[in-house]
Amino acid sequence: MKLDHTIVRDIAVTQVPIKADRFTLRAPKTSDVGLLSLYAGDKRVAMASRSLPHPLPPGATEAFIARSLDPKVELHTYILDGETAGLSEVLGVMQLKPLERGQSEVSFWVAPSFWGTGIASSALNALVAANPLGDKTMFAEIFQDNQASARVVTNAGFEYLGDAETFSVARGARVPTWTYVRKLD
Repeated sequence: MKLDHTIVRDIAVTQVPIKADRFTLRAPKTSDVGLLSLYAGDKRVAMASRSLPHPLPPGATEAFIARSLDPKVELHTYILDGETAGLSEVLGVMQLKPLERGQSEVSFWVAPSFWGTGIASSALNALVAANPLGDKTMFAEIFQDNQASARVVTNAGFEYLGDAETFSVARGARVPTWTYVRKLD
């Protein structure tokens, strides 16, 4: 899939970067394809997500970037970019999906080489503090077998709301989840 560079420029201008302590959350760009493919293609990352297939099919990353940059798609995608701190240009991905009545659902993944470094916690705290959509409430849905992500959301002030389940493409099955909520000022 070929990316429309006009869309890339428009999104890069309208989506304001968010500073975290060691990196920046910014809009995706076409040069992210290689690292995104490498990290999203990791089975451990795919198994912890709802929508990533495993193995990652050819063109999936390019399609992800194109969708992320399409102004008609109401999903706000941020790349965790550590380049200015001497880290990888792509550390992971964080997304905000707008819901009704001033609410959003946040989802994220971090490349396995950066697990346990506080990257996900720092990114989520920065996103919540910036509140780029002006939300009153944010939700997060975490697989029950992903204790690390559950700690990330609870450390960011999200509170347990209840159990549910969702379909995981990589697992090809429904997976039990915990739903968390964070009220914002």
